[in-house]
Amino acid sequence: MSRPADGLPSQPPETRVRFLHPGDVALAQRGERLDTLLGSCVAVLLSDPHRTVGAMCHIVHTSARRPPDPRDTRYGTAAMRALFAELRAVGFAPEHCQAWLCGGGNMFPDQLNPYPVGDNNLDWVNDYLADVGIEVLAESVGGPYYRRVSWTIGQDAPDIEVIPVADNPL
Repeated sequence: MSRPADGLPSQPPETRVRFLHPGDVALAQRGERLDTLLGSCVAVLLSDPHRTVGAMCHIVHTSARRPPDPRDTRYGTAAMRALFAELRAVGFAPEHCQAWLCGGGNMFPDQLNPYPVGDNNLDWVNDYLADVGIEVLAESVGGPYYRRVSWTIGQDAPDIEVIPVADNPL
């Protein structure tokens, strides 16, 4: 460890952490961290194969009763467009990135719903990524679970804590 002029050990720089709320889209560089908490929402995490940059979006809805504002990143199409724009702005082609998917939980497992919101969100995201040719490396999705996601760019995979709905983290 190097020592500054005062002779005390230097401290590593503090990690920059960005917490994504529903509808947020964020880009981070190697060593920075992106965090979020998911229920039926889905987080799409994209990174170049060398893990020098990463981006995440927190999708709340994949469809709407009426057309949403095309810039409202709570909705799938707008969120993915914004995510791709963030990557392109720093010189990365989203189509060459790799993905992780998280979330899509069933927040009301006691209700008899043949097609929960989380399942609908996951199906939409999987179809979208397949249509643009993005490889999904891994996923932690579905079931009666919340997910707490913490991803330090540069690591191979995000850290995902799976929490049963009965143990509500909110």
